[in-house]
Amino acid sequence: MTRPQLSEARRVRAAELFGQGHSNAEIAWMLGVSDESVRRWKRVWEKNGADALRWRPATGRPPKLDDARVERVRTALEQGAQAHGFEADPWTLERVGLVVERVTGVVLSRASVWRLLTGRLGRSPRRPERRAVERDESEIARWIAHE
Repeated sequence: MTRPQLSEARRVRAAELFGQGHSNAEIAWMLGVSDESVRRWKRVWEKNGADALRWRPATGRPPKLDDARVERVRTALEQGAQAHGFEADPWTLERVGLVVERVTGVVLSRASVWRLLTGRLGRSPRRPERRAVERDESEIARWIAHE
């Protein structure tokens, strides 16, 4: 079960226990939740019934980018930064923000670009691997083979 499903199952079980006449403290102990959660659920249950304790989609402002636009951004990012006129290939939040604006016409803040990358696109931050300028791969291979 996912976390939201588990939470809903707890609330529904609490509603059943309310109907059976159990005290708030008993319900909290049986379900492993705080007394305050049980009191809050009971107020909702008394006012609106057991269905009010079921899962509901999150409210709030819808995302600026719908799924089709996110896929266009994904495709653009897969082409690499140089394909969009940047000198080097690493992506930065500023660069991704510019590409999002070019591809979709939507301006996003740095925080929104971060949420887009890590949440909806499933990307994680990467840093370029640092290597010494003096590094000699052939000398390293020789050392490994002989030493």
